[in-house]
Amino acid sequence: MTVLFISDLHLRPNHPEITACFYHFLRKEATKSTALYVLGDLFEVWIGDDDDEPLHNEVAAAFNTLKDEGVPVYFIHGNRDLMLGKRFAKASGMTLLPEVKIIDLFGQPTLIMHGDTLCVQDVGYQRYRKKVHNRFLQYIFLSLPLFLRKKIGRKIRRESMQVNTHKSGNIMDVDLKEVVRMMKANKVTQLIHGHTHRPNIHTFTVGTKVAQRIVLGDWYTQGSILSCTKDGCSLEVRTFSPTQSLQSP
Repeated sequence: MTVLFISDLHLRPNHPEITACFYHFLRKEATKSTALYVLGDLFEVWIGDDDDEPLHNEVAAAFNTLKDEGVPVYFIHGNRDLMLGKRFAKASGMTLLPEVKIIDLFGQPTLIMHGDTLCVQDVGYQRYRKKVHNRFLQYIFLSLPLFLRKKIGRKIRRESMQVNTHKSGNIMDVDLKEVVRMMKANKVTQLIHGHTHRPNIHTFTVGTKVAQRIVLGDWYTQGSILSCTKDGCSLEVRTFSPTQSLQSP
């Protein structure tokens, strides 16, 4: 039995090598697992379930095929696809989870999340996050014409990239005190998250107990997965290959 975790794929049409690796992963590996968890930022940007981008329909079909193979897919929103909704979830056959979720991972209670809420030192981002998670503002945005939302989405992405180039890496990383606080509050000693693009397995203490924080990697230059069995978890990479097909499963 194997449970798989991925995050931060940032799928977009102009990077087919990422999509091809993702489809290959679904066909060759995910079908052999017992569950797949996607911990946010599956897409580079999400402006609404009514977006007519063909890639979105292809990804939904790929997930649906996996579900039909008997593998459940669970999704936690990231900061890039926070408005991914029930319409896409239904089309893809995946289950939407709350932003903080405790799962039983081979007998060990494990906290899973995207991870952006742990970066409390990035005050500017946390202010921005609070605004974009406002349900009323989301309603107004989703009520706008699709072409206008696409334009706004591109503008926000450009501005975000410019701002991040001037931030230190430490500010954009998680705050250990916040990590410990979250783990204590949820009474767990294992945490899995993405967002920071710094894949690693950290061991530390929470109170008097040994704890583990597993950080998922991004898919910018290679595929990145976390594979967990009853014997433990391992971070693994998958090389982008020109022989991988863009055809969805």
